[in-house]
Amino acid sequence: MSKRDLKKYLGELTKEQLEEQLIELYEKFAPVKVYYDFVFNPKEDKLLQDAKVKISHEYFPIKKPGAKWRPKAKMRRSVAQKLIKHFMMLGVDPYIVADIMLYNIEIAQTYSSQNFIKQDLFYKSIFNSFEQAVNFIIANGIFNDFKLRINAIYEEILQQKWKNKYDFEVILDKIDY
Repeated sequence: MSKRDLKKYLGELTKEQLEEQLIELYEKFAPVKVYYDFVFNPKEDKLLQDAKVKISHEYFPIKKPGAKWRPKAKMRRSVAQKLIKHFMMLGVDPYIVADIMLYNIEIAQTYSSQNFIKQDLFYKSIFNSFEQAVNFIIANGIFNDFKLRINAIYEEILQQKWKNKYDFEVILDKIDY
């Protein structure tokens, strides 16, 4: 069904029929419920804090009470990417999306400063996150608000002597940093 056909169909329904369909969608499909819950009660600060906790647990998992061993860090970029995509789908403020994008990189840097990482894929993955974050920040016209954090990330990369530090430099050179 095309968007035009959908508009025509919805235009033929009464207000009560429309309300009925929306309630059915809300009850039947979790993404619809999540969307409306956010629209009517946008607790962006809580969403941001929950996301930061999930991301930090990827690098610094918490030992469960009574457990004899500490879980190993999984360092999955996909966890942060899913959260970022979810934030964008909900229409969360670009400042909050940018904050979580940069936080993901910063927490990975904190982990790498304390642990030796031999997988090149880790560095490539963080570079991809950095490139995505910078592009998002520029596209939303909020670069000046995040310039200091972007610079701090780059300085930390230099300090830790990442193998792909020149890739990061290329991104910053492109934006006339």
